[in-house]
This record gives sequence, structure tokens and C-alpha cells, in this order.
Amino acid sequence: MRTRPLSVLSALAGLILLLLLALAPSSGARATGIPDAAAALKQGPVYVDPGAADQLSKAQADALAQKIKDADKPLFVAVLPANAAFPPERLFPDLRAQTGITGLYAIRLGGGFDAQADRSVMSPGTVDDLVTSVRQPGVDAATELDNFVDQALPALRGSAPSTWGSVGTDSGVPVAGLVTLGAVAAVGGAGAYAVVRRNRMRKEAEERAALDALRVVVDEDITAFGEELERLDFHPAEPGADDAMRGDYERALDSYDKAKSLMAAAARPHDVRAVTQALEDGRYSLAVLAARRESRPLPERRVPCFFDPRHGPSTEDRTWTPAGGAARQVPVCAADAARLDDGRDPMARTVDADGVRRPYWEAGPAYGPWAGGYFGGGILPGLLMGTLLGSMLATPAYAGEYGGGEFGGGDFSGGDFNSGDFGSSDFGGGDSGGFGGGDFGGGGGFDGGGGF
Repeated sequence: MRTRPLSVLSALAGLILLLLLALAPSSGARATGIPDAAAALKQGPVYVDPGAADQLSKAQADALAQKIKDADKPLFVAVLPANAAFPPERLFPDLRAQTGITGLYAIRLGGGFDAQADRSVMSPGTVDDLVTSVRQPGVDAATELDNFVDQALPALRGSAPSTWGSVGTDSGVPVAGLVTLGAVAAVGGAGAYAVVRRNRMRKEAEERAALDALRVVVDEDITAFGEELERLDFHPAEPGADDAMRGDYERALDSYDKAKSLMAAAARPHDVRAVTQALEDGRYSLAVLAARRESRPLPERRVPCFFDPRHGPSTEDRTWTPAGGAARQVPVCAADAARLDDGRDPMARTVDADGVRRPYWEAGPAYGPWAGGYFGGGILPGLLMGTLLGSMLATPAYAGEYGGGEFGGGDFSGGDFNSGDFGSSDFGGGDSGGFGGGDFGGGGGFDGGGGF
């Protein structure tokens, strides 16, 4: 009576074995190329060509894909061999054209790396900065791609394509076969799903706690800027007011409204970065308005005062040494410059950290997105070197947790391919494959044409 169930199990085991044998890539893997990579990227965010399988393991690729899918962002990663199937001079435009999906495309070709994006999801300058921050000689593919994804996701606009199904990376195996094998393997997947779900719930709880802490600080910033606007003795119709002044005033008001709206809609810690960026824009507009009204030269666009962004745009740099750290140049307002010159402590912005008020740079990683909106463009790690927040910004996984964005540090000088990378810095010239004739070198966006 028990032989029947055993025979069924034996048949199922045999079926799985046959599927594995049928789907396993042979030593002579089938020819691949851009069409295969594009087809795979329509199904998931990471593609590893069989010819480059030694660069990124299946486990590493799946972990990278899961991170991208969890973030729900249109980020596509391809690991490809440097051979005739992937000509570098046409690689980006051809892959983007055959994929047909708006997003950020990152490619590891042989030992080289670069990325490009549609302008609607990321600006060319941001792509340049990201590429330069992670592209270091001798770095293995797993580290380079993980660092890039961690830094890119918080700054990336848009959502993941609906064509992405369950996470799995293509390694030259037919998609239909993977689906069939996945259906068989799903019988025993309930336990794994429970673990993934528990981890995701834990991460969501941590993000909510971090966002709640940030909300207090950002609401203080928004309130302070609103009070500045109320104290401003300016009326658009007053004598002497011109269109330029009215424009400055309108931009300041718009920044205030934008900051409130963005904070009300914030769902994750990295959403706060856009809020403080809006406040920084508004305070600069007020500084320009004040200069126009007083017939002074317009101020240089500088980042806010390092010690407290509520002080407004910085006016100069001063040497400052944090407790236990090394001396560095930081941007400061005129009042804090005078305090430092007199040997006094600056008026530092303090936030709550476990019930104790501390300077924000000693309050932990949750305040990274808040600081990033004020001090973007890669300068923040240098300013915070040796502090608690600075040490967190140097951690590759930080951006994926708290939305560090452009904290990659260093002197950003562009993301052009060079002879040690893809062998060419021109990815379009006059023939851009339907994208409007743009120049695809240097991490530029996919521009124009094709409905993008």
C-alpha cells in the first residue's frame, strides 16, 4: 500500500534531475550577445553572461538582484565578457534599444566598468559621479557592482519594470526552463519565503524608526525656514522691487512649499534628502534676494554652513578639528567663522541620539540622508572624516540602508571609458541608434528620440 507514494516521489525526483540536466549549461555554452542580455534584463535586474560567470557568482548576482528589486528602482546590471559579441562602441545604445525600458544601465565589460541612464531617471552628472566614485583599479566585479548599486539606488528616480518577475539572474539558461524549474522547486520554498518576509519586515521597521527620528529634525528645519520667510521684509509690489527680486522670492516660497510636500510624502529615510535639498535651494534664493535689494554682488553658490545648515549658505572656509579627529577645511557662515577665529566653539546643530543631544555628525547613520541633501556632490565624506557619521558613510552598504546617495567621496571628474576600461570613450557619435544623436561617453544620459 505504501509503494504508490514512493513511486510518485521517485518520479518527481527523476523529473527534477532531468530538468537540471537539460537546463545545465554545457562546457560549450551557446553563443550569446546583446539580444540575450536585453532579453534577460527584461526579466530581471541582473544578467551575467556565461562567458563572464567567473566574475560574479550566482549567489552574488541573486543578492544584487534582490537588493534592486527591494528598492523598486529601474537599475539594470550586466556582467559581460570583452569579446566580439559585445562591441563597446555600440554597447550602451544597442542594449538600451533592445531592452526598451527606461532606466540606469551599469555594465561590467571584462575588467572595465561604466554606466549610463535615461535623463528622466538620473542626470548625466550624477551618473558620472557614481561611476567615478566606485571605479578603482583592481576592484573585483562583486565589490564594484555592489558599491555602485548601493550608491545609485537612493538617487535613482522611477520604478522597476512590471516585466520583472521573481528574482533570478540569467546565465545563458532559457527563461522558460527557469520558470519550469522554479515551479517545481517552489514546493519546498515556504520556509525560505518566511525568512525573507521576516527580514523584510525587520528592515521596514528599522526604516520607520529612522524616518521618525529624521522627521523631527527636518520639521525643525522647515519651521525655521518658514519663520525666515515671515520675518522677511519684502513685498513684490514694493517700490524698487524688480522681476529678478520677485523671481528670487517666488523661488524661496516654492522651495518652502516643496519641502513641506516632500516631507509629508516621505516613506523611507532616503526621501529626506530631497527635502533638505529644497530647503538649501530656498535659503540660497533668499541670500540672492538680499544681495539684490542691497545692491551687492550676487553671492557665490556655496553649500550651507557645515555646523548648522539653518545658518544659510556658507561664506568662507575655516579649519576645524573634531574631537579625536584630524583637521579639515569646512564651509562656514560668517558668524561661525568669527567664533572659530576667536577660539570659541561654533554653534553646532544638535539632534537627539538615545535621549542625548549631540552634534549631528556624532548622532549615527540615520542622519546621513538629512546631511546629504545639504552637502551633496561628494564633499560630505571628506567633511565628516573621523566622525561617527563619516565612518558610516564610508561603509559600502550604508546607502542601501539609509539612502546615502552621492556620498562616494573623492574628486569627481567624470565617468568616461578609458583605454583600460572599454577601449573607447565615444558611444554614439552621429549614429545613436534612435536616441537622438547624443554622445554616450562619460556616463551621459540616453537623450532624445525613441520616445524617451
